[in-house]
Amino acid sequence: MGDPWPPDLPGVVTLPSGRRVLGRGLRSAPPEPPPEFGVYLLGRRPADPGWEQQWVRWRDFGLPADDRELRRALTEAWERADGERVEIACRGGTGRTGTALACLAVLDGVPAEDAVAFVRRRYRPRAVETRWQRRFVLRFGTG
Repeated sequence: MGDPWPPDLPGVVTLPSGRRVLGRGLRSAPPEPPPEFGVYLLGRRPADPGWEQQWVRWRDFGLPADDRELRRALTEAWERADGERVEIACRGGTGRTGTALACLAVLDGVPAEDAVAFVRRRYRPRAVETRWQRRFVLRFGTG
């Protein structure tokens, strides 16, 4: 296990538990040092980044193809973020990544009705782009 992300690295979200997760768009280069584990939210399987990963099929502006698969991937990411460098990423880094970060915040104890605002304050103001994604976060909190 490596050192967790520094809190001042752009894109790092510190959860209430103290775990830190990096959110980013895959258009940008990975940070140094690289992640130890990544969850990638894309319509197609990504290329091997050189570290452990979970791929969740998720079209741009849509919702994950399999809610249970997302929950499993985010649960693993949450567990590993307690001491490892974990990233959550989609192509642009805003809608799908923001939605997944909000779901991760729910797993960390943030009430589902507050999770989108939590991520918008700590990650990107436009995170979680569609009303369907906002509703998904609320549903995730009841699952």
